[in-house]
Amino acid sequence: MKTVFIDGSAGTTGLQIHQRLEQRPDLELLLLPEEQRKDPAARREALNRCDIAFLCLPDAAAREAVAMVENDATVVIDASTAHRTAPGWAYGLPELGQEYAAAIAASRRIAVPGCHASGFIALTAPLVAAGLLSKRELLICHSVTGYSGGGKAMIARYEAAERSPLLDAPRQYGLGQNHKHLPEMQAVTGLDTPPIFCPIVAGFYSGMAVTVPLFASQLAGTVEDVRQVYRQLYTGPIVQYTETCGEEGFLSAAALSGLDRMEISVAGSDQRILLTARYDNLGKGASGAAVECMNLALGLPAVTGLRLG
Repeated sequence: MKTVFIDGSAGTTGLQIHQRLEQRPDLELLLLPEEQRKDPAARREALNRCDIAFLCLPDAAAREAVAMVENDATVVIDASTAHRTAPGWAYGLPELGQEYAAAIAASRRIAVPGCHASGFIALTAPLVAAGLLSKRELLICHSVTGYSGGGKAMIARYEAAERSPLLDAPRQYGLGQNHKHLPEMQAVTGLDTPPIFCPIVAGFYSGMAVTVPLFASQLAGTVEDVRQVYRQLYTGPIVQYTETCGEEGFLSAAALSGLDRMEISVAGSDQRILLTARYDNLGKGASGAAVECMNLALGLPAVTGLRLG
């Protein structure tokens, strides 16, 4: 039986990981009493005693936690931004190809992708790799997410009995174009320039829809070539290409709420194209992705313990 420690288990991502693991008979969860949850000595002992350590912490605290790990056998899976572009860390999006899956399976240091970044990278990285999209291309990414992506503080604001009327409408953020996901969005895709990024938080709990719009002139190929790349790469069960986009002319960002899978699709026309990715910001965008990475690191089927529908 493998032992698992979640450092930062009281946060939204940590709680979601705990929910996915607590009933698994193949795992033992190492739990710290509340009074020791932030005690460095207790955390250090747990980090070095476990087989798998999930870090659900702010960036600085995640770096500190990694420095505490002296056990060479401990696999660290970091859900923060701290190590997503760091040398020696496997990037936790195995659906991008066998080399990504193999790196996750072999690594002792795995970085879980950012929620928005997961969709953008899933849509664009395969097209860059296939030569359909130039690394020099200037892209735009539009992303709508549920408010749970903002953590406990934002959840409390949205669910308060008396809340600001400003929360009744979707709110765009990252207005300074310095969002923390931009470095990985550029690095993993290989683009020369990060996209113009337009994230929007709306008044639903969880779910996400990421869209990358393209003119056909931006492609070194056709829309059908794009679809064929996705058909061959995203065969499921966690990430799957679907020919049908949305429901009755609408694309709901909440359609996969509560699930750990992602749907990739192509909409638009032959001239104006919409690449879309739909998933749960807490599922394939965070905790579900972290558990998938753990499964691969343990030599288990990627879908073990995931919520797929």
